[in-house]
Amino acid sequence: MNLSQGYGAPITPEQGERVLLAALDAGVTLFDTAALYGFGANESLLGQVLKKHRQKFTLASKCGLLGVDKNGDGKLVRVIDGRPETLRRTCEDSLRRLQTDVIDLYYLHRLDKNVPIEDSVGALSDLVHKGYIRAIGLSEMSAATLRRAHAVHPITAMQTEYSLWTRNPEIAVLQACRDLGVAFVAFSPVGRGYLAGEPLDPLAFDASDFRRAMPRFEPANWAANTRMLPAYQAIATEVGCTPAQLALAWLLHQGENIIPIPGTTRVEHLLDNLGAVNVRLGEQTLKKLDVLINQTTVAGSRYNLQSNLDADTEQF
Repeated sequence: MNLSQGYGAPITPEQGERVLLAALDAGVTLFDTAALYGFGANESLLGQVLKKHRQKFTLASKCGLLGVDKNGDGKLVRVIDGRPETLRRTCEDSLRRLQTDVIDLYYLHRLDKNVPIEDSVGALSDLVHKGYIRAIGLSEMSAATLRRAHAVHPITAMQTEYSLWTRNPEIAVLQACRDLGVAFVAFSPVGRGYLAGEPLDPLAFDASDFRRAMPRFEPANWAANTRMLPAYQAIATEVGCTPAQLALAWLLHQGENIIPIPGTTRVEHLLDNLGAVNVRLGEQTLKKLDVLINQTTVAGSRYNLQSNLDADTEQF
């Protein structure tokens, strides 16, 4: 996502190509995109850059959250749409942009509360049988929704935000994934830059940076949240790793079924993130991190009330 939207003005396609090819060269075997990211631009970038290497990696994309020109003025707005006919059409569009004949893992990006999850997953199951996709995933959904979906067709992965500063999945979703044998894919594992170690100034964020609308980055909450960072960075120094590696290593210690997917626009950050696989954390370090940064010590909610990104709130 980072290559096409979210954290300020998108980087150039040439810069995106460098990051993607560097990831491939470094041994990355999972690339995660969505129809929503850049309103199709991200899928097109991956398709163009990686089509010659398609057999070397697992390709994941998402449907059910897309850009729609509601007013006929060319301005796309984000809409949740889990209707079977929409999911089928979106899949065909994604396959064309990705320049592939099959998507390995296809997520329902958000729950459409106007459509029974059984109907949406049933449509995705049809796509599996037709050979358009290989496996089905869900994104940002509750444990109850996961169990209902899994009863229709096996769910391979659940993708939800998870990091030291976002612990919501620990309420019920992680256990449901373990019970059902579902992989858990953790997005924003470095806390949208909070845990990366580089100084952030939310007041200086670009106008298109969506963190400007996130409560945790509002001045009062940000002031409270930054007070935890010196102690966090001291733990990274003690362990002998970078702050970003510490955040990712913590996730890797939470269970064998947990797969962090850090995003970046810079090759040096990519290589730094990948170094987390070599970081080992002892029980005392894990306890110190859990006490320092958790759901009660972090100020502010993930999204504001006007956002429709928290579409399935049972887990929260």
